[in-house]
Amino acid sequence: MTHGLMISAPASGTGKTTVMLGLLRAFQEDGLSVQPFKSGPDYIDPAFHLAAAKRASFNLDSWAMDAPLFSAIAAQSSGADICIGEGSMGLFDGVATRGQNGFGSSAETAKQMGWPVVLVIDVGGQAQSAAATALGFKAYDPELPFAGVILNRVASPRHERLTRLGMERAGIKVLGALPRRGDLALPERHLGLIQAVEHPDLEAAISGYAAFLREHVDLDALRAAAFGGRAPAARGGMAGQGLPCPPAQRIALARDAAFSFTYPHLLKGWKDAGAEILPFSPLANEAPAADADLVWLPGGYPELHGGTLANAETFRKGLQKHAETKPVHGECGGYMALGAALIDKEGNRHQMAGLLGLVTSYEKRKFHLGYRRAVLQAPMPGFSAQQALRGHEFHYSTILDEPDAPLAEVFDADGKPVPETGSIKGHVTGTFFHLITGETA
Repeated sequence: MTHGLMISAPASGTGKTTVMLGLLRAFQEDGLSVQPFKSGPDYIDPAFHLAAAKRASFNLDSWAMDAPLFSAIAAQSSGADICIGEGSMGLFDGVATRGQNGFGSSAETAKQMGWPVVLVIDVGGQAQSAAATALGFKAYDPELPFAGVILNRVASPRHERLTRLGMERAGIKVLGALPRRGDLALPERHLGLIQAVEHPDLEAAISGYAAFLREHVDLDALRAAAFGGRAPAARGGMAGQGLPCPPAQRIALARDAAFSFTYPHLLKGWKDAGAEILPFSPLANEAPAADADLVWLPGGYPELHGGTLANAETFRKGLQKHAETKPVHGECGGYMALGAALIDKEGNRHQMAGLLGLVTSYEKRKFHLGYRRAVLQAPMPGFSAQQALRGHEFHYSTILDEPDAPLAEVFDADGKPVPETGSIKGHVTGTFFHLITGETA
């Protein structure tokens, strides 16, 4: 298995994503084959990783994934020279109740993969005191390999000198110091980063990050730290290693700016097992392939395209015709698009496909976030009734009407019931959570 690093931070918002993208591109420019990973259930970062590294990124998730699946996804680094993982939230942040393989923290991912941690610290408003933060993170779990820190948002040469003095006193290796620059932030919207496909000039931005890191970070020291870590033992490939079998042979998959959130390991597993993926664009008013066995609508941002979807008659009629005899499944944004109507943040009501009675609204935002464990009360594509699934929910919509029979009993990470139970009507199913995997036991 390939050696690597975990790029993490004390908290969200410290700049680790821009460091990650710059590092991926810098190593790629140096001729290395770089395998990106994302720790945790993020839907957006892997697409940015792919753009930076020119190699597909995969999520690693100790709460949702059992050990065989985790190892099978880790094995996607085969043939790469180095792995770079990006953490989520703070290094030790996870949930309170153990999942299939852990609590979902970036520290767990780093330990399981044998990757030393590079901590990106925002040193704005402090100097030597930043070393106390770094020292605490290094000491919190003595078994976690710790490579050092990258100082971010350094205000001046004096600020950098004082901060480095503190790190030197604490015995913390400084791997780089990034001056404060307002143009390094990626554009954001209510769900975090915009999607990679929407960035106005992503290639130029990533190249700029790489040049910035070359100027201010010790890339040789980072490479040395990666290869000084412990690489985990190699294990089997993707197919048959905890992933569900493909839910159908020919899968029509909605894929455009409104529907793009599908976990890369699912698509890779489906393809490796012989399924055919047939992309189509609802925003371009395309109908799903008439000979598809299943239509799958992923999550995304349908609320930003309500008018376009409401007027996409070819898409809607094709979807309705398919649903007369064959299964259709939607998750989160895809689920909303299968409903009767979607009300955008301005209060405009848009007709959706009408295959389910669901009506959702963004007029009054309500935040829904967290892992989900669902026990199916009826079959959905790829899974039988009573099977347990693991997934993640992240949206701001409010349910105004959800008249169809519950698809599942759904619980949060601590086992507490949540009201977003999904729907089933005829051949059509939908969930608010994004599927990560089915439980194997």
